[in-house]
Amino acid sequence: MFDAEKVKDGCVQWIRDFFEENGKGCNAVVGISGGKDSSIVAALCVEALGKDRVIGVLMPNGEQHDIDMAKLLVEHLGIKHYVVNIKDAVDGVKNAIPFELSTQSVTNLPPRIRMATLYAVSQSHNGRVANTCNLSEDWVGYATRYGDAAGDFSPCSHITVQEMKEIGRLLGLPDVLVDKVPIDGLCGKTDEDNLGFTYAVLDRYIRTGEIDDPETKEKIDRMHRNNLFKLKMMPSYEPEV
Repeated sequence: MFDAEKVKDGCVQWIRDFFEENGKGCNAVVGISGGKDSSIVAALCVEALGKDRVIGVLMPNGEQHDIDMAKLLVEHLGIKHYVVNIKDAVDGVKNAIPFELSTQSVTNLPPRIRMATLYAVSQSHNGRVANTCNLSEDWVGYATRYGDAAGDFSPCSHITVQEMKEIGRLLGLPDVLVDKVPIDGLCGKTDEDNLGFTYAVLDRYIRTGEIDDPETKEKIDRMHRNNLFKLKMMPSYEPEV
């Protein structure tokens, strides 16, 4: 059984310990999408550090239909925040490259620019950038390398989506944020539409090894194998000296 309170309290203490060792007095900088993951990570940081040491950064790419959810979160937590529209930056890079980018390149460009934006804010505010990925997304590679998969500390990368929801409720977040259907913000589809299976199925498989559909199991296993490189350090050549 998942003990949400124990994990939440342990995560809060882990964040405090991280900042004590890796930036005493620094601020946590969190990209706020309006989804549950960034909402929960921001709330954990507030509980760990206090709201005066948490900075939210909202980064729409032009018009963002659910930007009101991101605004609700920063208002609920009472944290300082900035709104940085990344459309000009995204368009500038696309227009400057002298060939047509692949569909995957176009999809992954905004999250990488968002991460560059977070580090710009962080370095100007004595900050450390929070990674907001969870175990379920990481398991199947549902994150952009050097985009939302980057960061200085990762409070929730060993916590599944279903477990995140329990923690979010413990933190007192509005239900509309905790239960919001996850949308990638890139192509307009839900996460589960893109994946081809539900997070409930994935989380059960991760935690118990149980799954009902052999084809779904094969797909999850294949995605996991193919995306393990995203979770590893960059390979480096070590010369004999």
